[in-house]
Amino acid sequence: MPCSHLPSRRQLATPAKCAAVLCALALGAGQAHAQGEPSTAELAKQLTNPVAALIQVPAQANYDSNMGPLREGSRTTVNLQPVVPISLNSEWNLISRTIIPLIDQHDVTPTSGHQSGVGDVLQSLFFSPVKPTDSGWIWGIGPVFLLPTGNSEFSADKWGLGPTGVALRQDGPWTYGMLANHVWSTGGSGVNDVSSTFLQPFLSYTTPTAWSFTTQMEATYDWERSQWSVPAGFLVGKVTKVGSQLINITAGPRYYLAHADNGPQGWGFRFQLSLLFPK
Repeated sequence: MPCSHLPSRRQLATPAKCAAVLCALALGAGQAHAQGEPSTAELAKQLTNPVAALIQVPAQANYDSNMGPLREGSRTTVNLQPVVPISLNSEWNLISRTIIPLIDQHDVTPTSGHQSGVGDVLQSLFFSPVKPTDSGWIWGIGPVFLLPTGNSEFSADKWGLGPTGVALRQDGPWTYGMLANHVWSTGGSGVNDVSSTFLQPFLSYTTPTAWSFTTQMEATYDWERSQWSVPAGFLVGKVTKVGSQLINITAGPRYYLAHADNGPQGWGFRFQLSLLFPK
């Protein structure tokens, strides 16, 4: 990843352009994978596996409040999260998972008012075996990249790099495991260095009618500031069709068990709509 040429603010994609590109990719993928679809119940179970060979384009909206020194701020973050599996050979897949945050916030600091824009992109690549291990474990490892694509209000202005990995098992209707990564800053114009660990343990139950029930934590530890942020959530999801398009709708509350200085605390909410394009 070249670090010597940082993108200027004028070169950055707007939220509308990002959404348009992802929609175009989704439509192209849908034309390529319209035949031989698995059942909705099978898709619901695949969605509980972060390294499943399933093309999907989720738009995940998160609402958080009680932010800032006065605890009067709120933030809505819409994460565009395209997932693209690439078959390397008969034994290995490469799973690309991208997070593009679109942020809208109010009164996070006493004089900030309303701000909106794009945050920094997080790009993960997982090398994952096509088949589980003999003991039933599914896993993937690879690099994660932090790209300073955000507006000045939302960017660390740092390039970052680190390892990422996931391990899980699927026993009947149950799926359980953990996804993790760590990012260190490697350059950039930002004043503060980045050293951040992310841990996401999860437990899901999927029904034969394509409903899923998931509990998970998304714990982040900032090593530079020695602070945890730990939202724990419960999500209910359903795979269905709208016309000929397969979709997954997920929603549920979350609660911050720990929070960083000026970060969100208390209750929040998540809603996610995913376009699905099975192979």
